[in-house]
Amino acid sequence: MRVVILGGTGPTGILLIEEALAAKHALVVYARSPQKLPAHLSKHPDIQIVKGELADADAGALDAALAGAHAVLSALGPAFASPAGTPLARGYAAVLAAMRRAGVRRLIALGTPSNRDAHDRWHPVFAAMVLAVAVGARSAYKDIVAVGDAVRESEDVDWTLVRVPVLKNDKARGVRAGYIGDGKAGYTLTRVGFAVFVLDELERGEWVKQAPLVTSV
Repeated sequence: MRVVILGGTGPTGILLIEEALAAKHALVVYARSPQKLPAHLSKHPDIQIVKGELADADAGALDAALAGAHAVLSALGPAFASPAGTPLARGYAAVLAAMRRAGVRRLIALGTPSNRDAHDRWHPVFAAMVLAVAVGARSAYKDIVAVGDAVRESEDVDWTLVRVPVLKNDKARGVRAGYIGDGKAGYTLTRVGFAVFVLDELERGEWVKQAPLVTSV
């Protein structure tokens, strides 16, 4: 499968690229700063690198990246000190428009508990997490909420919003998917666990047009 990866130069994105390569996918890494990729990925024969911004002004680069693709996998998330104006959500709008032009329907994107879901139940820990972000990182909160809204409103896209709690750097690969307050969810997810879930969901398609909370086992 030909897969476009967004956010591939960050720590979670690098693991997503490595898992996708292990699954034998042909990859296109779309990045603003591709020089941040480690050498073993930047020179990999199964990776095409396209440099560009997530903006309508870079529609040509986005179109080039998406040509012939089957899916888009995104590890993008707003920085804690995200600027005002929902820049990431505007970037997703440009990506979704490019997907429509290219006829690409599948999108698996990173979300957070700030992206509320009708299946969630109230839980004190997650309520505190969301409140802390909403108060302490207001711009980032507004941006990720707007990302979720943009993705969910895309009726012509087979999307999955993978909501992650606190991301950790250890190597545990086991994950569970569910909803906030279901009695099963934990409070953390390893970065490699995110990558494992995304690649499994790409293969199985069990959470299309849903927003599971994914946590480590």
